Amino acid sequence: MKTKIALIGFGTVGQGLCEILLSKEDYLKSKYGFEASIVAISDVLKGAVYCKEGLDIQQCLDLVKDAKNLDEYKCDGTNCNCEKGWDAIRTIKETNADIICELAYTDVKTGEPAITHCKTAFENGKHVVTSNKGPAALKYSEMQNLAEKNNVKFLIEGTVMSGSPVLNLVNGPLAGCEITAIKGILNGTTNYMLSEMEKGMTYDNVLKKAQELGYAEADPTGDVEGFDAMAKVIILSNVVMNAGINATDVDRQGITNITPEMISDAKKENSRWKLIGSIEKVKDGIKASVKPEKLPLTHPLANIMGATNALTFITDLLGDVTIIGAGAGKIETGYSILTDILEIHRKQ
Repeated sequence: MKTKIALIGFGTVGQGLCEILLSKEDYLKSKYGFEASIVAISDVLKGAVYCKEGLDIQQCLDLVKDAKNLDEYKCDGTNCNCEKGWDAIRTIKETNADIICELAYTDVKTGEPAITHCKTAFENGKHVVTSNKGPAALKYSEMQNLAEKNNVKFLIEGTVMSGSPVLNLVNGPLAGCEITAIKGILNGTTNYMLSEMEKGMTYDNVLKKAQELGYAEADPTGDVEGFDAMAKVIILSNVVMNAGINATDVDRQGITNITPEMISDAKKENSRWKLIGSIEKVKDGIKASVKPEKLPLTHPLANIMGATNALTFITDLLGDVTIIGAGAGKIETGYSILTDILEIHRKQ
């Protein structure tokens, strides 16, 4: 039986997932007995289409590639019952999808509209897979409890390091270890910027280049002021350490005050500036921060350059365990959604 999927949002991540499903269709079927059917897509800018028998995904990808609206989708079936123009809530409620992939834009201040999307899915007995940091950072316990109440899953691997396995690592290979601290580079944009500034570029010039490359948004505040990394620190604190913290519990600083002189002085000291997310168990709870740190070049995180992310888990049984990988990208984040979908498939 095919797993029926609805995409709420059809930007980079949704398109990446669809490209993977097309390119690896035969492999996923032979290896895992997994077959997927994208039955609905709803995007506030790109339009919406629903076909209970499954959409022609290549046609959907071609439409958005050509800057056309999904309302222009043409069904090949002789008895086409495709519906178009549905908003996210109607799509979640009324389509025959088993899994809702919540891939709408992220608002880490309010978590909306993603929180409402997730709640609606749970209340209608549908699993949620998301790379959206809003619900995971702001309402993780509530989301998890509501999912359990309705006997469905809330899976969020893609919220921390794109497709690099972080939460799955904790729940799988690291099961049985007590994790006493987590420390890492959780934002590829700022890591890229600091790497380029070390080569001599000014902050303004490297920010412009990062925007041209698609690493930074037109409004880069979320990255350069540390809000993106802060959301990931909150997720890690609450999911891995059951801390129950929020934004007010995180000491947050960005990289906007890092000067060429500071970078030059660090080089003379055989050190390097990095924006570090840190979580540590202390006597009265959790100490969490996001701030620039001057690391000696002998430190493993000091040598993570460019848009790459890295995270170190300090454990009681294995010592330090570090994972290094992509923190962004169409295929990489699309892959994170696939891993969670496969997890649901395996447990059915």
